[in-house]
Amino acid sequence: MGVEIWINETWMWIDNNAGPLGVVLTIVGILVTAYFSKTSTTPGNTNEQSSRNTFAATGDANVQGSYNTSNIGLTAEGGKVLLDAVAAHWQGLIQEQQRVLREQEKRLGVQEGAIQIFFEIILKQNVPPEQWLTKLVEIAGRYNALCTQAQATSVGDATLQQEVRKAIEARRFDDADDLFKRMLEQQGAEMAAVWANRGDLAMIRLRYAEAAQYYATAADTLPPSNKKQSVVWLEKEYDAWFKLGDEFGNHAALATAIQRAAKLLEMHPQDSAPQDWARMQVHLGNALRILGERESGTDKLEVAVEAYREALKEYTRVRLPLDWAMTQNNLGNALSSLGERESGTAKLEEAVHAYREALKEFTWDRVPLDWAATQNNLGNALMRLGERENGTAKMEEAVEAYREALKEYTRDRVPLDWAMTQNNLGNALMRFGERESGTAKLEEAVQAHREALKERTRNRVPLDWAMTQNSLGVALRGLGERERNADRLKDAMTAYQNALDVAQEGGASYYVQLFDNNIQELHGIMANFKENQDHNER
Repeated sequence: MGVEIWINETWMWIDNNAGPLGVVLTIVGILVTAYFSKTSTTPGNTNEQSSRNTFAATGDANVQGSYNTSNIGLTAEGGKVLLDAVAAHWQGLIQEQQRVLREQEKRLGVQEGAIQIFFEIILKQNVPPEQWLTKLVEIAGRYNALCTQAQATSVGDATLQQEVRKAIEARRFDDADDLFKRMLEQQGAEMAAVWANRGDLAMIRLRYAEAAQYYATAADTLPPSNKKQSVVWLEKEYDAWFKLGDEFGNHAALATAIQRAAKLLEMHPQDSAPQDWARMQVHLGNALRILGERESGTDKLEVAVEAYREALKEYTRVRLPLDWAMTQNNLGNALSSLGERESGTAKLEEAVHAYREALKEFTWDRVPLDWAATQNNLGNALMRLGERENGTAKMEEAVEAYREALKEYTRDRVPLDWAMTQNNLGNALMRFGERESGTAKLEEAVQAHREALKERTRNRVPLDWAMTQNSLGVALRGLGERERNADRLKDAMTAYQNALDVAQEGGASYYVQLFDNNIQELHGIMANFKENQDHNER
């Protein structure tokens, strides 16, 4: 079974059995909560797009790989403290917790004790906590595939083969890599498969740059007659560069991924390999979109849109409905990002159309988390569209989309996605309320932001907590001004100050300025309010 198929099947199981894995993450959360109170995060968006791996046609897809809201920013020293804490307390888990862990290891198809090793890899590589479950499933899938490959390999002498198998099964990854090196020394250029194995091992350990280099070497050492296998490894090289750029903010890696995707596209002509050609178009679009969102201008986003539209020529709804829906969703994300940077509403309207197309196949009963992610993305596009149009119709539709997403993004199943969507819902309700008389929508906005703060805690995701505190402050300020209520304004000031404190602690200068400006404006409003009160009393 391929890694992508295995991961898809595991995600389907998780969709129906989220509770037990939630317990596993809770156990690890207990071990690290004290440490997270000292960590900081990098800036996130006010309204976040949902992104979760489908692996249908690409390692990305915005139903893509990561619950992408923040970075925990562990230092090397801090990471060691955290790893020591995990190691020290792992053996002290109560019997019921140990039983749950063993059950999950059995479900993931890995040996006893593997989850601990996998979490250590995740922590060493500074993976944000909201991505732990995604990475746990991904690493387990790659590990199982590597174990299968090790059992089948006939490369090297029999003693080395056996030692490699034992090292991999025991999760002694440093030893396994050393043994692969010895195989290469013995066999030289004929050992392309060993280079690829080293790439697979590096991917398990989230060492993406090393993996990319190993896959490229594997492809280069194959004879020209073995083009098919060479292309497989070159696609893995692309995926490694893309993950390095996407997950670690490495712009140079994304630029390299774009180059690799363009090369792969040349190797897969549309007339002879139409579905492979479409997959490469999606690869190209994904790398261009992520890098384009991080840079100024619109050039890369426009090329990403073109790449997705090319892919849809072969990824048709009739032939490949889920790949078609995934590409429509990604197209919507690229168009939405373009629409934010352009005047007018044309691109945002196209984004809304693309999301609604995706939802024709990303249905709640078929792929519930992909459906919820796309509903959230649709809500974001509708809200931006509503901000540029008169009236409240689009805002109403945005609110409806977020509430649809919350039917699947539940607090017990995906707490941080639930909180993200509550935050987005609060922002939409706040803008809705600004255009209506009365206070009902602003009251709902305050409630949504307070719900989000139940999971977006200061210790867990500090900057996301600060962003929601700021949004809460805006809603409370609106209520206070409309009701002429000094207590509401005081609550707004408290929320703004909370946001500013965290931004200052994390050194997020952009947000420090934003939150401080809100505080200064509110000081002026409160001073005028008090002056008017005093005047009326006289």
